[in-house]
Amino acid sequence: QVQLVESGGGLVQAGDSLRLSCAASGRTFSSYAMGWFRQAPGKEREFVAAISGSGGRTYYKDSVKGRFTISRDNARNTVYLQMNSLKTEDTAVYYCAAAAAYSSSSIYSPGQYHYWGQGTQVTVSS
Repeated sequence: QVQLVESGGGLVQAGDSLRLSCAASGRTFSSYAMGWFRQAPGKEREFVAAISGSGGRTYYKDSVKGRFTISRDNARNTVYLQMNSLKTEDTAVYYCAAAAAYSSSSIYSPGQYHYWGQGTQVTVSS
């Protein structure tokens, strides 16, 4: 069982930065790939970024490449999402999730993730 708690969301202006954190419980954090997803009102949950258990491989949604960076600190059981140059279309509830097994194609799918946090709201104003 893995419990995930996100933090770091808030209200910012377009062009600003935010760093989201996701703290995980459990002793096997490094065995899980970690992902960030987001869901805007009236829209489906969508993939944002993911990172392998070792941190050696990262994956991004095309629209956030070059602006967002996912990283992890396995000693602290924490994964981060650094978001720069935020846009109004980045407004959503952001969720972190953990996947025990994945492939380079399935890591983009919410169905691949077994554990989810409660979400943190990110609002970007113009």
